[in-house]
Amino acid sequence: MDVSNGALSSLALPLAAGRGATGVVMPIVGVALVAVLIGAFWLGMRRRDQELPPPRPDEQPPRPDHRTHLEEHDIHGDDHFPADGRGLWPYELGDHGNEPIPREKDEPRD
Repeated sequence: MDVSNGALSSLALPLAAGRGATGVVMPIVGVALVAVLIGAFWLGMRRRDQELPPPRPDEQPPRPDHRTHLEEHDIHGDDHFPADGRGLWPYELGDHGNEPIPREKDEPRD
């Protein structure tokens, strides 16, 4: 006795009805999605039109007469190795070459 044949035929009708419902719902969802995207684009364009326009070249702020940013490089200490050519051990390195050298005199500021 084959029971599965009768079970499969009873499932065929709901599956066919489901495919038809999906075929009707998917285009509606697609049209709704396109409508939402078009509406978002339209709303963005309206908001962009309400913004102030970018400044023209003659409305830009004037350039300062002097430089406002000065880059200074620190002079570091001697980072040479010993003259006899031997390597340094880690405990001998310390802050070797990283200590800043103090300036000899204060430079006048402008």
